[in-house]
Amino acid sequence: MAEGWLRHLGHPMLEVRSAGTDPKGVHPLAIEAMAERGIDIRDQTSDHVDVYADQDFDLVVTVCNDAKEACPIFPGAMRTLHRAFEDPDYPEMNRAELLDVFCRIRDEVGTWAAELLGQSDAPSPAPQSKR
Repeated sequence: MAEGWLRHLGHPMLEVRSAGTDPKGVHPLAIEAMAERGIDIRDQTSDHVDVYADQDFDLVVTVCNDAKEACPIFPGAMRTLHRAFEDPDYPEMNRAELLDVFCRIRDEVGTWAAELLGQSDAPSPAPQSKR
C-alpha cells in the first residue's frame, strides 16, 4: 500500500520499489482497499530485498518492525527511515473485519505518504462503504 500511495501522490520522476524479506505478493484485500481510493495496485510486485542490496537509493524506508530487524544494510542509501505500520493480516478475522483493518491502515499509510512527500493536503479517509 505504501508503494501505491507514493506512486499516486509522488512526482512523475519519483521511483518507488517494494521489497520484502519474505515477499508473498500483494494481498487481495490490499488491492481492494486501495481500489476504494482509486489507486490500482494489481500490477505491483514485491521483490526480495536482496535484489536491491547493492543499489544506490536516496531513501530506503521500512514499514514494519520485522522488516527493520531483518533488512540488510543498504550502504548506497543516502538516508533511511523507519515507520512501522500494523500488519493487517489477521488469520482469525473474517473477510469483512479484515477489509476494515486494511482500509484503516490504507488511510494511515496515505497520510504518512503525503507527509513524507511534503504535501499539506493529506488524503482524507474514504467514507465508510457498506460492505
